[in-house]
Amino acid sequence: MKHDRGMSLWVVAWKRLNKNTGAVIGLAVLVILVLMALAAPWITAFDPTAQIVEYGVKPAGFKGPVILMKNAAEPDRPKMRAVQSYRTVRDSVFYVDPAGVEYRVHASSLVGTGPEDWYREPTFILGTDKLGRDLFARLVYGARVSLTVGLISESIALAIGILLGALAGYFRGWVDDVVMWSANVMWSFPSILLVLAFSIIVGQGFWQTFVAIGISSWVEIARIVRGQFFGIREQEYVTATQAFGFGTLRVMFRHMLPNAAGPIIVLSTAGFATAIIAEASLSFIGLGVQPPTPSWGHMIHDSIGYVTIGTNWGMLLWPCFFMAAAVLSVNVFGDGLRDAFDPRTSQR
Repeated sequence: MKHDRGMSLWVVAWKRLNKNTGAVIGLAVLVILVLMALAAPWITAFDPTAQIVEYGVKPAGFKGPVILMKNAAEPDRPKMRAVQSYRTVRDSVFYVDPAGVEYRVHASSLVGTGPEDWYREPTFILGTDKLGRDLFARLVYGARVSLTVGLISESIALAIGILLGALAGYFRGWVDDVVMWSANVMWSFPSILLVLAFSIIVGQGFWQTFVAIGISSWVEIARIVRGQFFGIREQEYVTATQAFGFGTLRVMFRHMLPNAAGPIIVLSTAGFATAIIAEASLSFIGLGVQPPTPSWGHMIHDSIGYVTIGTNWGMLLWPCFFMAAAVLSVNVFGDGLRDAFDPRTSQR
């Protein structure tokens, strides 16, 4: 057996991770989702909240001609009007809507100076929802919401869990008793019930969602960090740092914590996936991210009525597929990290 002598734990873990096909695929899918979320304004042709009610519940690939009208309230987000046809007469534009009714607007109320500026025939790649909003745009922007909530809420959980777990594992005694009593109280409630309770306490909205998820998800992290610190505290190098007179916080967070990073990283990936599901669940029941902000949970909720009558299955399947892909990729990547950081895994 060949050993990677002289290499740090991180280098060895990265080499092991590269040999795990499932973990590499999971990481690749996760990177694609992150890049899609970051590049949402450039890869989607629509604002995710823009409504064209006349084009509600259209199938994938539907082409719907529109004209763009100036929006005084939000100049960067022009209003879209569905049209069948249009004609220009001097400084006026006459257009026929999908119901066959003709309207007249002044050319100055339209975006730009000519039809090349204000007339479009966009393709709705995945169709539209009941309000005529582009499903693809809402899926991509929904990824941004879910990934952001997952990242920030897990960061909150990590900050609380690492701090309390480190204090309990280092000081022990009554500090450990207080922390573990608090953890046991939190542990006694179902996690989704805690998330619901905190979301009601802090309110409904974007930042309230990740705060509610974060402050209800620290218990397992605190337990892992506490257990790691129990063992690390007895190591000789920790005794040496104390002998040199280093401060308690420096010993805990500069010398001990990095040696407990492996299990924490693995656990944080699982928490990230759980946070995505929690955000979708809260949005599904109306206690998470509020409309019109796009959310996979909202999209699933809005599609239920159509699925029950056997139509427009894409409205349900696409957000479910994206959420499943995100959660599965994070979990598979987390399993790969666990194996990579496991010292009992052979190095080949």
